[in-house]
Amino acid sequence: MTEAILLVGGKGTRLRPLTVNTPKPMVPAAGVPFLTHQLARARAAGVEHIVLATSYLAEVFEPHFGDGSSLGLSLEYVTEEEPLGTGGAIRNVASRLHSGPDEPVLIFNGDILTGLDIQALVETHSSSGADVSLHLTRVEDPRAFGLVPTDETGRVTAFLEKPQTPEEIVTDQINAGAYVFKRSVIDSIPTGRPVSVERETFPELLSGGAHLQGMVDSTYWLDLGTPQAFVRGSADLVMGRAPSPAVPGRCGDRLVLPTARVAPDAKLTGGTVVGADAVVGEGARVTGSTLLAGAIVEPGAVITDSLIGAGARIGARTVVSGAVIGDGAQVGPDNELRDGVRIWCNTTLPPRAVRFSSDQ
Repeated sequence: MTEAILLVGGKGTRLRPLTVNTPKPMVPAAGVPFLTHQLARARAAGVEHIVLATSYLAEVFEPHFGDGSSLGLSLEYVTEEEPLGTGGAIRNVASRLHSGPDEPVLIFNGDILTGLDIQALVETHSSSGADVSLHLTRVEDPRAFGLVPTDETGRVTAFLEKPQTPEEIVTDQINAGAYVFKRSVIDSIPTGRPVSVERETFPELLSGGAHLQGMVDSTYWLDLGTPQAFVRGSADLVMGRAPSPAVPGRCGDRLVLPTARVAPDAKLTGGTVVGADAVVGEGARVTGSTLLAGAIVEPGAVITDSLIGAGARIGARTVVSGAVIGDGAQVGPDNELRDGVRIWCNTTLPPRAVRFSSDQ
């Protein structure tokens, strides 16, 4: 197993304002762009060549990762001129693959944090003789996901989109967003138009008699599509709950990057990350949160389960809980922002302007 495709073209709409200036896979998690964790885990599993399928803000990936040599990888970049969906994106980069028709190609979605045993998925693919193998995970409430029932041998029997009634919930297994494709299957995906592997490719393969194999691995799995999930994923990486060889420091309650400044009496807990050149003032308390590069938390502020954008400032004594503050935003002293509040990039909020929560 030597090569993979990483799908990193999404706009990250649900993560705005985090993704106004930065594509979702490049938003820092545990001190480095989230994509770094995926690349490092793939390399640790023996992958050597990765093609990144880019689209939204495609120009930021290559300047950061270059040819991949710093990570022990060979990286290539292919940009979609028009959005092609998951299947279309996979097909669009096929010409950059080196694998033969029967060889396996690993495929990752760029917004999933997982403890998947990548080598085990590849071995399952090989030993079962599958055309496509899927990582499946179990969730308590599968209604928001596509269900993937399997038989006693792990062979996929159906793809069921987002069940609406209890009778439709025939399994708790869902598509977890990592696959191994036989190279020839990739080459069979139509070109020049949007294609969804979940809604088109997989169901058509199944109806045509192809062998699709599922492997259940529920060690750790989180879709980072919302701000709350992204902050939680970063904290889990810092605390060691989610595995990654790319965390730039020891696992623990906090990760403070070398150029950050934290007051001696400030309290950082719950997997908090303080980014490069960020400042945390006297008596501030930051729990389970991420402060991006250059963010400033003034004395006495309380930040909980939130993400503070690059260059943003949180005023003295302000309370921020379950919120997202966009890059460059200025939140004045003595505000209270809770429960899903999002402050847009470069917004200025005067002192004592907000003392209540919003879920808008």
